[in-house]
Amino acid sequence: MKRVAAILLCFVLCLSLCGCEKKPDEEQGVKPAPDFMPLTEIVPGRKNVYLIVKIIEGSSYWQVIVDGAKDGGDDFDCNVYYSGSYLETDWESHERLLDEAARAGADAVLIAPNDSVNLSGKIEEVYAKGIPVVLIDTIANTDSYDICYMTDNLMAGRKAAEEMLSLLKKNGTSESENIQIGIQVGATSSMTIIERLAGFFQYWSQFAPAAWEVIPDIKCNEGSVDKAVICAEELLKYPNLKGFFGTNNGSTVGFARVVKERELKDIALVGFDYSDDIAELIADEEYTVSTVLQKQYDMGYMGVASAVAVIGGEKPEVKFSDTGVIVVNKDTIDQEEVKNALLHN
Repeated sequence: MKRVAAILLCFVLCLSLCGCEKKPDEEQGVKPAPDFMPLTEIVPGRKNVYLIVKIIEGSSYWQVIVDGAKDGGDDFDCNVYYSGSYLETDWESHERLLDEAARAGADAVLIAPNDSVNLSGKIEEVYAKGIPVVLIDTIANTDSYDICYMTDNLMAGRKAAEEMLSLLKKNGTSESENIQIGIQVGATSSMTIIERLAGFFQYWSQFAPAAWEVIPDIKCNEGSVDKAVICAEELLKYPNLKGFFGTNNGSTVGFARVVKERELKDIALVGFDYSDDIAELIADEEYTVSTVLQKQYDMGYMGVASAVAVIGGEKPEVKFSDTGVIVVNKDTIDQEEVKNALLHN
């Protein structure tokens, strides 16, 4: 029953996130996605793979995916072009980029869809033209793709909740104390985010003390770190705030900057991915911080490898490949597995 209640709670909360969507005045001045740019050396006669990422600049997470795709292009002898949007909510740019890739004669497309529903039709259209489609980071609401490389986000969300409970107890928080946890997301229409929230709430409802509350006012930053900082500041108004949960890289960086600037040493922070901001807090003994590290380099690299294989007539054995996660905190930072995973971050 607890599991069912958690899923229902998450569903209600996800619906409530609609209030975070862009307002008409905020939509003005959205920078359109740039044209595709060469990522590898362009060699005539090689196959052409087009990569579309959610955030084209200012994100260490997406830069690692781009690096993986570049290395994949070099190792598997194909040309790789790439582009992406400037806002994680700008799915219209992704739609246009899919059309551009098809018109340019793409032999395969790699895409991290920033809207799992609105982009499904265009993905199906491209796939129906005989162009192999590899999804990375995020699933889409369609079967029209060859393989998807991503994190098992339901499991990752549960792991984040488990880590949050561990950090709160490490900070000496009593189970009878009335405390609050603040959450922010990068987008409201990404299955990646929805599944992470579902996993988080599933675990939280099962194992969190009754006095520990998740604030229903979930903030949305649209993939902007600047907005993520503002969202973090807005959550400080809650009097019993003891924890921050960032569901993606930008949200985590926003929280980390506010925690550092305000010296919020009594706030437990759990986020996703790795950045200079998170690394600094993990290295500082005065802060209680953990992050769920994804293996996004593998998503980009293996995505290109599979694209080339499909172009050559091979059929992937599976439709979904979980690239895995590792929890990074003060206790694990020096472990060999973590060090190896951080080589590309």
